Amino acid sequence: MEAENRTGILEFILLGFSENPELKPLIFWLFLLMYLVTVLGNLLIILAIISDSHLHTPMYFFLSNLSLVDICFSTTTVPRVLLSIHTENKAISYMHCLTQVYFTMFFPILDTMLLTAMAYDRFVAICHPLHYTVIMNLRLCALLVFITWFIGVTTSLLHISLMMRLMSPRNQTRVSEFLLLGLSDEPELQPLLFGLFLSMYLVTVLGNLLIILAVSSDSHLHTPMYFLLSHLSFSDICFNSTIVPKMLVNIQTENKAISYACCIIQMYFFSVFVCLDSLLLLAMAYDRFVAICHPLHYTVIMNPQLCGLLALISWSLSVLVSLLHSLMVLHLSFCMQTEIPHFFCELVEVLKSACSDALSNYIALYSVSGLLGFIPLTGILFSYCKIISSILKMSSVEGKSRAFSTCRSHLTVISLFCGTGLGVCLSSASSSSSARKATASVMYTVVTPMLNPFIYSLRNRDLNGALRKLASRSFFSL
Repeated sequence: MEAENRTGILEFILLGFSENPELKPLIFWLFLLMYLVTVLGNLLIILAIISDSHLHTPMYFFLSNLSLVDICFSTTTVPRVLLSIHTENKAISYMHCLTQVYFTMFFPILDTMLLTAMAYDRFVAICHPLHYTVIMNLRLCALLVFITWFIGVTTSLLHISLMMRLMSPRNQTRVSEFLLLGLSDEPELQPLLFGLFLSMYLVTVLGNLLIILAVSSDSHLHTPMYFLLSHLSFSDICFNSTIVPKMLVNIQTENKAISYACCIIQMYFFSVFVCLDSLLLLAMAYDRFVAICHPLHYTVIMNPQLCGLLALISWSLSVLVSLLHSLMVLHLSFCMQTEIPHFFCELVEVLKSACSDALSNYIALYSVSGLLGFIPLTGILFSYCKIISSILKMSSVEGKSRAFSTCRSHLTVISLFCGTGLGVCLSSASSSSSARKATASVMYTVVTPMLNPFIYSLRNRDLNGALRKLASRSFFSL
């Protein structure tokens, strides 16, 4: 166990631009004038765009957001500079300094991301003018702005968490290892559990790996749906590999210990792949929505650039959110011989084991989890409401059957993923039994990734054909 003492500070001293008393009035009026021009100019742009319907286009929508960000960016720094010059007080409190640092990182990130979105808008307008209104629709513009703000918030929080770790005053005690109590203490059940989880792990890896190989080897499957499916399969392999191998080692060696660093890493990757699964399922629901509700524009809307962007956004958000939670956990102190009543280091169980106050961790956990749970679920429900409405309007029974068959596998996976996740939440809320909670967690951590390949290959002629071709090529090569 490591222990370290840290002494914090209450305030900082901002030295400013100059110590010369004659220059201070000039600096004050110069900065005040620039600040007023910045606020007034950008405010006029926002009001002009809102009031004129001819300016309700993607380019001016991004410009209004950029103007708002510039006003906020200036307001973060200049008023404090003016106050320091006017009162001749250079001190700034610890919390005020951290707040200012956060926003001075947050708004430049927004500026950069918005300028990138505006560049993409100009690229589509000039290089694909006939498809401009289809590609740069309201949904995509809103999505780009939301992603911009979300990445800005998350990245800035990440930096502030690292700074608080360096600057915050506290005595910190770090435990060297945790004890994972697992599913059962009965010696007779250990061989059964080992064989069962090893079999499920091998089936999960093999099944999802076959889907990835089939999609990559068959040119007929180089479509947005199968592109996103291959990402989901890769995520499921990694998701399972984060948890099960360590669990098998603990059962085989009869050693429940997991090191502090290994526990944090396991918790981080578990969070990454849970978020990733949720966002990929949302992207796949959007793909099915476009395919059924806008079939004539499907190839234009779901182009390779958008598919790559959706995958990149899913990975980026998952990594950033998980990194934020992991860095916040590093601030906590734990007692000696901390027991975790689970078979892996789940974030909630780790927070329960902390000896220090974890209120900020819980706030961040429930806020981000609620956001990443509510938005994908709302998007999926909205997509399928539109899909069902479009299917019911079809006159041909064969057309209805064909349209529904393209969504059946994805809808089954969503139901399984959301159902098992909801079951874990309900079991945690209704029962205080740690063993029951751990058993319920097996469903969405081990069983769901194992079943996904079977669900997608069942009654899917294209995927089954690709798997048969892959098997025949492998047989003849051997």
